[in-house]
Amino acid sequence: MTQAAALLTVGEMAGADRAAIARGVPSLDLMEAAGAAVARMVQRHHPKGAVLVLCGPGNNGGDGFVAARLLKVAGRDVTLALFGARDAVKGDAAVMAQRWSGAVRAATPLLVMQADVIVDALFGAGLSRDLDGAALALVDAVNESGAAVIAVDLPSGLHGDDGQPRGAAAIRATRTVTFFRPKPGHLLLPGRLLCGELHVAEIGIPDAVVAEIRPLQWRNDPALWKAELPRLRIDGHKYQRGHVLLRGGDKPGAALLAGHAALRIGAGLATLALPQEAMALPGGPDALMRQRCDGIPDWRAALKDARRNALLLGPGNGAGAATRQMVLDALATKRPTVLDADALTAFAENPRALFAAIKGPVVLTPHDGEFARLFPDLGMLPKLARTRAAAKMSNAVILLKGADTVIASPDGRAAINANAPPDLATAGAGDVLAGFVTGLLAQGMPAFEAACAATWLHGEAAREGGAGLIADDLPLLVRMPLARLRMQPG
Repeated sequence: MTQAAALLTVGEMAGADRAAIARGVPSLDLMEAAGAAVARMVQRHHPKGAVLVLCGPGNNGGDGFVAARLLKVAGRDVTLALFGARDAVKGDAAVMAQRWSGAVRAATPLLVMQADVIVDALFGAGLSRDLDGAALALVDAVNESGAAVIAVDLPSGLHGDDGQPRGAAAIRATRTVTFFRPKPGHLLLPGRLLCGELHVAEIGIPDAVVAEIRPLQWRNDPALWKAELPRLRIDGHKYQRGHVLLRGGDKPGAALLAGHAALRIGAGLATLALPQEAMALPGGPDALMRQRCDGIPDWRAALKDARRNALLLGPGNGAGAATRQMVLDALATKRPTVLDADALTAFAENPRALFAAIKGPVVLTPHDGEFARLFPDLGMLPKLARTRAAAKMSNAVILLKGADTVIASPDGRAAINANAPPDLATAGAGDVLAGFVTGLLAQGMPAFEAACAATWLHGEAAREGGAGLIADDLPLLVRMPLARLRMQPG
């Protein structure tokens, strides 16, 4: 099931092509099918207007030659323009160029400004150098043209592995047609925005090839973790569903949100450990229990109850020495633990002390600022790479929050989330997410799968809420997507 959600790196996609060819699929058939998928996309979504197909000398350009030929056969007004010398076109792309019977013009910014629809088949997903000079001028012209842009595989100038432009700019596509499986760069920002509407076309590569390649990154999807999702039993009781212990501060709003979320995601019980001055403050559901916790001795006493099998620290805790010690005490139990917000910032001066204490299942849920404080040496890496590196360094699952949240495990597995609406950019949403993760851990879900499931459900809950969403809504809204998952077979 996870094969359907696989994301292939540029190198892995090249391996998929080779594997298909080794199984007897002619490489020219793969290129013909790719170009045909692009031509269909143009016809379906942009049936009128003059079409300019911009081709580069590589296989991406070969797909463009196919699309131009098929669009011309369909009666469209097609101009084909090549960036670079004709004799630089080699291999299968050269064969497809020979099958094109029309003129081949030089790709220039002036030509670009005359098109209604542009097919971007200039540069492939594995572009290894920064765009500059004439190439950059052509990309800028496409972006300024106002034409609809269909990108072949990935917008030119964008790398498929990290979603980052190579150089000062990349093409902004209206739609992108990729083949067989998406790449990480289709989902990571800014790539996701530059791709426009993403379409994945089958071109004849057998699905079994994915199992041979064994990719370690996926689009976050229920297929990735649904088998581990806790199932309710008719003979079950609340203690079998786990007991979450959350540390709260003197301003307990964040911890109350997290506790409510842990209960709604299915934890049987949840206890909020609060200082005396916060015990009587309103907020949270009545089912969320409270226990006085004025400092380290009280916290250690709360940890003695082994039935409290999943721990959350950080939301509203303060980032001082007391929080650091409470985190170390929690980690010493080796129980599944989520560390968020202040529990991460508290170790900004000595992150290795935190990493050394991690022995059991742990999920760290930083945003970019918290991540930079914990992992200052990883800041120059692209998001997927730095999240993976952080997971390995800390021996924890890292849930690096953002519009393109990445979840990575110390064993190299990673998932990129793509269902979160912009409505989630609201105070307290991260506290709810931390509560969702902890509630799933309490029910026995493994750490990587729990982080992935919580992130996806968080996004789906926000989609249910829509306009006007606030964090308080999310614990209630998660009931709908959770119920839909439970109704699905398997």
